[in-house]
Amino acid sequence: MSNTYIKVTEEAGKQFFSKQHKTPIVMLNLLRFKKVADYSDSPHLAPVKEISGSEAYRLYMRSVQPMLAKIGSQLIFSGTADQFLIGPMDEKWDLVLLVKHQKMADFLEFASDPEYLKIEGHRTAALADSRLLPIKKAP
Repeated sequence: MSNTYIKVTEEAGKQFFSKQHKTPIVMLNLLRFKKVADYSDSPHLAPVKEISGSEAYRLYMRSVQPMLAKIGSQLIFSGTADQFLIGPMDEKWDLVLLVKHQKMADFLEFASDPEYLKIEGHRTAALADSRLLPIKKAP
């Protein structure tokens, strides 16, 4: 796999936020962890000893869940993933999450919260690759 995706690109962010979703939105997260977490971008968050990407992501989630609850958002599903039944056989994900936000503004508030930005480095340190797909209920 040649391309990896960890952060929102400027273009994707503009397109998403220009839509002004008013209904609940569920964010599908597909996550692949690094064998060893890389805190080179956030050395202030680095644990004393080396940890796995999976462990770094648990640290991230421990901090994120109360932030989500504060704005009325919630983790509605977390599970491990097997290989695709329909899809690329070489594409594997370690963890799948579904996070529900009552409206897009809640997601924006969460993603730009200074407290969130302080701990976001755990996510970056943890992930080798990811996908984030906003989903809204079909009409």
